[in-house]
Amino acid sequence: MIVIVFILGYILIAFEHSLKIDKASTALLTGVICWLMLLYGIAHMPVNTGITGTETSSFNYVHQSLFHHLGEIAEILFFLLGAMTIVELIDVHHGFRVITDRISTTNRIKLVWMISWITFFLSAGLDNLTTAIVMCALLRKILKKQEDLWFFGGFVIIAANAGGAWSPIGDVTTIMLWIGGQVTTFNIITATFLASAACLVVPLLFGTYFLRNENNVLETLSHKEIRSSVETTSFERNLLFFMGIGSLLAVPIFKSITHLPPYMGILFVLGLLWFVTDVMHKHKQPEIRREFSVAYILHKIDTPTILFFLGILLAVSSLEVSGHLRGLADVLDDRLGNIYLINGAIGLLSAIVDNVPLVAACMGMYDLSQFPQDHDFWELLAYCAGTGGSILIIGSAAGVAAMGILKMNFMWFLKKISVYSLIGYFAGILVYYLQHK
Repeated sequence: MIVIVFILGYILIAFEHSLKIDKASTALLTGVICWLMLLYGIAHMPVNTGITGTETSSFNYVHQSLFHHLGEIAEILFFLLGAMTIVELIDVHHGFRVITDRISTTNRIKLVWMISWITFFLSAGLDNLTTAIVMCALLRKILKKQEDLWFFGGFVIIAANAGGAWSPIGDVTTIMLWIGGQVTTFNIITATFLASAACLVVPLLFGTYFLRNENNVLETLSHKEIRSSVETTSFERNLLFFMGIGSLLAVPIFKSITHLPPYMGILFVLGLLWFVTDVMHKHKQPEIRREFSVAYILHKIDTPTILFFLGILLAVSSLEVSGHLRGLADVLDDRLGNIYLINGAIGLLSAIVDNVPLVAACMGMYDLSQFPQDHDFWELLAYCAGTGGSILIIGSAAGVAAMGILKMNFMWFLKKISVYSLIGYFAGILVYYLQHK
């Protein structure tokens, strides 16, 4: 029943625009109903805790599991909320004009290559989620037509996930493997960089080919169209841009020094920027000060996207607690056996269910005695789990963020971008195979 509810919820999310039912409501209902099924389906059955002579009721076990997973989900949501607020703060101060003023091309093909490669390398230094948020906010300042915004947003998702896969801090799953000791920094970079680059290059080449005969002159926004009611000085724009981007880049450094989770770093830099902007505008008129305040900006954050993310992650965590994901990993191991087939299937599954529990299941199923550190299995798992989520827009955190910021349509992405993502995904696996075999 949990699986049926999850599939039905997924279908409703996919046809959100046709049914005119907000995806956030569907995701929340799906997540809560899945946990209700789990709670009352096994209520009052004794569950062994693994400690001799002790038992706890399954009712308590479900509550403890929910508490544990909600803590992990909250980490992601607070990180997302903090990053979106920082990007919006840069935006309201026109900080992105530092970049947009220097982009002169209106050629679609040239611009998509430029944006994609900036995203690819930025994602390795930040992470794919933060990079997607920054680049989507940047696109809103450049492009005028919705179709162009969505097309570029699709390639931002592909590039962000591809860039995050080859860096130890670029994706949540790669971070898990890095912290767990399955991969080392230098080795994961050298082993998966070419595959990740192929995952982006091949879709770009196909996109260039199919767009060659179309009108490739983009309609871009003029400075007059993007100017708000209150103008900022050059000093304010530059300060917020470089402080904001620098703060986001500092989050991985904060984590490595303090060993605190990334959301603590993002909350710290948000508080710092909040303090700086309050000091910067304290002598201005109240109505001007209000427009630039973080308190006002928080009202503009896309809360439905955050609630959508909450519902989806709750639903996926119920599949993990109920044993479905573990069972799926066992089936893949029994039926496929080959590391390329197993990881290829995991990558495809990560387009549907979150890649974090899938990778966690693999880390629990295979130990370092079976596949030692920096084995092909772990490297390929990092690539496949990181890039497979690009195939569907809700298959990765970067996709969910882009969907919220650019109001992208699930079915449009499936028709227009998923084929590019799929081709790039398999191209990367082929490059990895040729490199290592």
